Amino acid sequence: MTTRVKVCGLTRPEDIDVAVRCGADAIGLVFYEPSPRSVTVEHARALADRIPAFVTLTGLFVNPDVRFVESVLDQVPLDLLQFHGDESPDFCDSFGRRWIKAVRVREEGQIEKAFDDYRKASGLLVDAWDPNRYGGTGQSFNWALIPEHRPLPLILAGGLSSANVARAIEEVRPWAVDVSGGVEQSKGKKDATKLSDFMKEVHRVCKTD
Repeated sequence: MTTRVKVCGLTRPEDIDVAVRCGADAIGLVFYEPSPRSVTVEHARALADRIPAFVTLTGLFVNPDVRFVESVLDQVPLDLLQFHGDESPDFCDSFGRRWIKAVRVREEGQIEKAFDDYRKASGLLVDAWDPNRYGGTGQSFNWALIPEHRPLPLILAGGLSSANVARAIEEVRPWAVDVSGGVEQSKGKKDATKLSDFMKEVHRVCKTD
């Protein structure tokens, strides 16, 4: 199975162009102001214009207000919503759009519970726990906590780079991987070489599998 790739936290049009050329399946835009990778609605609209057919444009939100999500949806052509905070299943499902839920993993059984709680999601994204940050930590977590039984597509995030993504795919067998800091020169600015190397590693391990 080919592992899909989402590149998240893009803020520059040239980075979107590189990600698309390298074969990214999805692009993630962050609508969370405290994040250094956050984009405004106006900026997001301009970036969205560069997304071609068959690349999924994903909007990442953290504990947002309903009206804020609706405002973004009215102005930006998002294909998928990603909720990365403490949102309830009903909240995530209230916008009439496909969505995925992020879980910051810190203990055994947490992922199994999330699969059950967020069963209406299009996928479950598992990321590293940090008490002060909702993602973007650049840290990995104990992959042994990921169960074999997965009722939803599993998206692996947290500290991925070209140095470890092949091992991650071999060990975890995720539906997709999500990368941000591991392909950056600085927060919000991607590095074309790092991004290319990351995608080559994904394609290499999937080809030899």
